[in-house]
Amino acid sequence: MKRERHNRAEGERDVQRLLSGKRGAWHAFVKRHAPVIYGAVRKRLVPAGREGDVEDVVQDVFVKICANDFRLLRNFDSKKAKLTTWLTVISTSASIDHLRRNARPISSIDSVPEQHLSVPAKEPAWVKIPEGLLSPRQALIIELLYRHDMTAAEVGKKLGIDPQTVRSMHHKALQRLRARLADEGL
Repeated sequence: MKRERHNRAEGERDVQRLLSGKRGAWHAFVKRHAPVIYGAVRKRLVPAGREGDVEDVVQDVFVKICANDFRLLRNFDSKKAKLTTWLTVISTSASIDHLRRNARPISSIDSVPEQHLSVPAKEPAWVKIPEGLLSPRQALIIELLYRHDMTAAEVGKKLGIDPQTVRSMHHKALQRLRARLADEGL
């Protein structure tokens, strides 16, 4: 805890020195915080296969920090985060922006052969409902809703009942099924 307060205070002093224009402040800031920025950028770019862009993005981060008389740095609030955390967020954002700007072009869907786009049809696996778990009417409603892909209004019309009754019976049937499956550890 003591070390964390020390790190926060140190970060705040670095920022204040920079903002007040102290001689050598920029050099000290870069020397202390470049490893944090470099590490955050590498963490995003290397897995994306863009290791050659790390130096450029690190440079972009430093330029962003300096731009408009340290406007971005003036938004740093040591009460919300440590300077290293804040720099990591800025560096990660710059890395993601770089990856988005330099994304490899996606080939047109028209140029992809049809056989690569097709998906084999697959029948859904139906759950066998144990005998006696649902009332005959609940079982019929489940059958009509799921196997025949009917709406509650269509089922209600077919059975001569209100669609709200269909929804209510559907809900109660699902509750029974869920309870049974939970009891069986599924």
